[in-house]
Amino acid sequence: MRAQSSATTATPIAVTAPGEPRVLGGTVQAGLGVIAFSLTFPSTAWGLESFGPWSLVAVRGVLAAIVAGGCLLALGVRLPARRHLAGLAVVAGGVVLGFPMLTTLALQTSTTAHAAVVVGLLPLTTAVFSALRTGARPSRRFWLAAVAGAVAVLAFTIGQSGGALTAADGCLFGALLVCAAGYTEGGRLARVMPGWQVIGWALVLCLPLTVPAAALALWWEPVHLTGHGIAGLVWVAVGSTFLGLLVWYRGMAAIGIPRASQLQLAQPLLTLVWSALLLGEHFTAAAPLTAVAVLVCIAVTQRS
Repeated sequence: MRAQSSATTATPIAVTAPGEPRVLGGTVQAGLGVIAFSLTFPSTAWGLESFGPWSLVAVRGVLAAIVAGGCLLALGVRLPARRHLAGLAVVAGGVVLGFPMLTTLALQTSTTAHAAVVVGLLPLTTAVFSALRTGARPSRRFWLAAVAGAVAVLAFTIGQSGGALTAADGCLFGALLVCAAGYTEGGRLARVMPGWQVIGWALVLCLPLTVPAAALALWWEPVHLTGHGIAGLVWVAVGSTFLGLLVWYRGMAAIGIPRASQLQLAQPLLTLVWSALLLGEHFTAAAPLTAVAVLVCIAVTQRS
């Protein structure tokens, strides 16, 4: 009886212990992904010091595709099935082309702090797109929280813009929509292929567009290379677009989407910190307060 009792008590230790490093490693990787994403807007602002908006987006896509394509080739990944091409096109249009282009245009006249608060609504927008795409019926509390978050961001935007929406605000709201569509479709494809391959193939499939666009934009727009400009370009191309998504998807696979999503709630606030430290931006109390309000709304939707 004593031997059986010892074996019984030892079993949970043997079963649960191996899972702890996986959870810790997944949390660290997902956290690194959030940090990478939070640096996107400040890096874009740096990149605009050297490149025009069209040059920055096109060259960013080409560099990221070269890195992604090299990884796909080195690992011998097979071409995606034809039935997945339409979904990859949505990912490419939303995440690779649409979101970078619209946010870069917005950051020509908008501060990164302002953009961070508006785009902080992205998890809510993605949740709504996901519900519509999958036919799910979220609870009333979910929709109330989503509407409350949208109202908070809209009030902040109008207040910061002097009572009217600007062209930059229109670009940011458009970026929310196209990126949410890309995230939703990418999440669907990630059920049948690794997430990094989804973004990898989306980047590679954009090369017929990004290569000629980069050549034309570099010829048309003036280029003034600076340390900040080069660092910003490299980060948005390799750090935010590819490596950030790589560790983010690996983290989600290890700890699950709900837990990883909780980490992403800190992203707008982190961007506010980077905008102050790296760009020297000053913002009113409305920015962090609105970011916290959106954070609370997202937390409610997660629990719903």
